[in-house]
Amino acid sequence: MIMRILLGTLVLSIASQAAAQSPVRPVDQPRSVTMTLAEYNRMLDLAARAPAPPVAAPVAAVVSSADLKVTVDRESAKGVFTLAGQVLQSGISRVPLISGATLVDATAGGRPVPLVADGQTLHALINGPAPFAVMLEWGSPLVFRPGRGSFILPVPQAGAARATIDLPGEQADVRLSAGLITRRSVANGRTTIEATLDPGAATEVWWSMRDSAPVAAAKDVRALAEIMTLISLDEADARMVALIDVSVTQGELRTLTINLPRGYELQSVSGNTLEEFQPLEHEVVLTVGNPAARSHQFLVNLERSHQGGTFNFDTALVSLKEVQRERGEIAIEGVGTMDLTAAEQAGVHRIDVRELNTSLQALARLPVLSAFRYQRAIGSEPPSMQFGVKRFNDAGVLAAAADKATATTLITSEGRALTEVQLLMRNRSQPFLKVELPQGATIVSVDLAGRSAKPATGADGTRIPLMRAGLDSSRPYTVSFVYVHAGTPFLKKGDIDMALPKMDVPIGVVEWELFVPEQYSAKAIDGNMIDAKRFGGFSQPSYYGHVNNAPARLVPAFGVMPGQIRGKVADRSSAALPGVTVRIRIGSYQATAVTDANGDFTFSGVPAGEVVMTAELSGFATREANFGFDGSPKRVELDMEVGRLEETITVSGETPMVDKRARAVQMEPPSQNVVNLQARASGVLPIRVEVPRAGVSHQFVKPLVVGTEATVKLRYKRN
Repeated sequence: MIMRILLGTLVLSIASQAAAQSPVRPVDQPRSVTMTLAEYNRMLDLAARAPAPPVAAPVAAVVSSADLKVTVDRESAKGVFTLAGQVLQSGISRVPLISGATLVDATAGGRPVPLVADGQTLHALINGPAPFAVMLEWGSPLVFRPGRGSFILPVPQAGAARATIDLPGEQADVRLSAGLITRRSVANGRTTIEATLDPGAATEVWWSMRDSAPVAAAKDVRALAEIMTLISLDEADARMVALIDVSVTQGELRTLTINLPRGYELQSVSGNTLEEFQPLEHEVVLTVGNPAARSHQFLVNLERSHQGGTFNFDTALVSLKEVQRERGEIAIEGVGTMDLTAAEQAGVHRIDVRELNTSLQALARLPVLSAFRYQRAIGSEPPSMQFGVKRFNDAGVLAAAADKATATTLITSEGRALTEVQLLMRNRSQPFLKVELPQGATIVSVDLAGRSAKPATGADGTRIPLMRAGLDSSRPYTVSFVYVHAGTPFLKKGDIDMALPKMDVPIGVVEWELFVPEQYSAKAIDGNMIDAKRFGGFSQPSYYGHVNNAPARLVPAFGVMPGQIRGKVADRSSAALPGVTVRIRIGSYQATAVTDANGDFTFSGVPAGEVVMTAELSGFATREANFGFDGSPKRVELDMEVGRLEETITVSGETPMVDKRARAVQMEPPSQNVVNLQARASGVLPIRVEVPRAGVSHQFVKPLVVGTEATVKLRYKRN
């Protein structure tokens, strides 16, 4: 009885304490759940199943990123690699860090990391599962070669590997054997590059350098030289070209000093192993880029003036300093008809021109008049030549000439250039025009006096036909060709060099219009062409003709040439009408042009005869004009009236807008030549070129072009 009382008291005490700690909950009422036997059995099966084992990680650990910071001094490269990753399995795991590297230290959170070497790969022992960050201090010696320094950068097997490399000096040519350089900067006499590397691949880093490697005691340099000299006599100038072959028999040739003859002006020095040259008063010092090479070849160009006509010509020759043996050959050529009197000098002996070295024969562009051979002893004076020249006047015989060349170039944003060249030819007997196209250019169309022609390809250039059956060559006629040139795509800003083909006929004047896409602004910074605005127009008198048997003003504009008809179409209020289709018919000859934004149109290569001209535009009445054309340049002004109400007008697109308000011209509008070339590129030429439809025209002029190419260098930037 006492036990029951104590037990009841204890139960009441516990219940009172529980009631004091938590709120009183209502007593749950008895409940029942009804289910099918199948569901009851399924619950028993699920309760009896063993729990699934935890999923194991496929690998013990991964390295997600690697950041490499490397500093290069004169003898070694040192860096700190920061590796970040995660251990995926429980316990201690072996994490591969780097292969083929020399480590100075490895730490994680300021504490040393235990490393295990397995062949060439170093592994870190890291407890997991947990993320980790390991810092490795690495070092490697530099490898020096002539003009170059390098080292091997080990790249960890990480998901992403980035490197920042700090190099001494302002190195412009830093290269990686694998990976991509994303940024370069130069500051305080050092160069810093940022790169993304290929994970797990050892990358060689090299750069051009000078005096970075320890210099061993230099051996005495011994060399042999052969100099092939070509002297070309023009009417007022003399050109000397020296081809120098140097064979090194002992030591390494780092610099070479060339003695220049007095009175000449140095034009250029080139060579396959030439790094730089420094002209002095009477000599030029060459720096060799590969001193270990045993043979070197250089080409030196010199020029000087002379009095012309009949004169005595005295000249020294190019020679080398500090060579053990020097021998050479001399060839003399002249432009035009001349009589050359050259006697043998001390140490210089005459030879037959057929005995000349093949390299010297290849340099000559004219028949060689005299040839000599010499050998100079060590310490002796350079050889010299003395000869008399008597020039005879040439007869004025010219097979063909071009009064004018009109070039139009459309430049695309991809860097491709589509160029059309129109020539007004005067031809006596020349069957072909030799054209030297820019490298990589291809001709796509040729037109000879209004008919298509086929070009021919030779070993020294492209040939454009100048004659065909039935062509009247007693009068001027037009020859045109179109070529496409794949250039370098436009960047945000930069320079672009443009050049017209070199042609073997003299040209009175070359007019060149370059059409640049509207998203770029450009200006001419170099070249031998003259801006058309500075050159000014030709002064030509105005004259009058007849249109529809009524007097009309026909005024030649700047840029016209014989066989060309230009004009303008406007409405009754003198507002320009763009988009007008203008057609002309002269017997069986027919041609079509479309007016530009200023209402202007141009026809080139039009034969003489009675011209029937029609102008058509939706919404306006058709305009017709008749007048005689004798081949002289003409300008015709047409006006059109709005169509009558009873006329049926079908508009299938957008009618060109007529702007009657005066607008300020901010830039040079494209000429009709640009509009015509855009139309030809869209539907006539057998190529696909995405020509710009809007842009800015730059016009240039060069008078009297003989045997040279017209060049323009533009500096552009994206608007």
